[in-house]
Amino acid sequence: MKKKKPEPVRVEAPISKEDFGPIVKRIRLEHNLTQSQVAEALNVTPGYISNVENNRTAMSLRMLMYYARLTDTSLDSLAGVLVPEYQETALDQDLIAEIRRMDVAEKEKLLKTLKIWRKK
Repeated sequence: MKKKKPEPVRVEAPISKEDFGPIVKRIRLEHNLTQSQVAEALNVTPGYISNVENNRTAMSLRMLMYYARLTDTSLDSLAGVLVPEYQETALDQDLIAEIRRMDVAEKEKLLKTLKIWRKK
């Protein structure tokens, strides 16, 4: 018996580059990075980063992959901010990324807190 192919994700509206620039900027600022630092890491000019953040240009997939790696953000997380169908997956990925940055003691505290919270 053949397995069915999964249904493709249907997007109600195309992802707009007008929505993306402010997201790129917010993520950069959350990581306390300057446009110059991001530009140096991605081997582009600060002007390119400014243009992306101000929706004058869109990042290529390659740049987006480098940016995601630089900011420890998954690509689906970046897309999840824009496409509702991906938000749950993006949230899971964000949680996993935060947990990976914790030490053992912090993870134990988090687990205890979650267990207490779930009992309510």
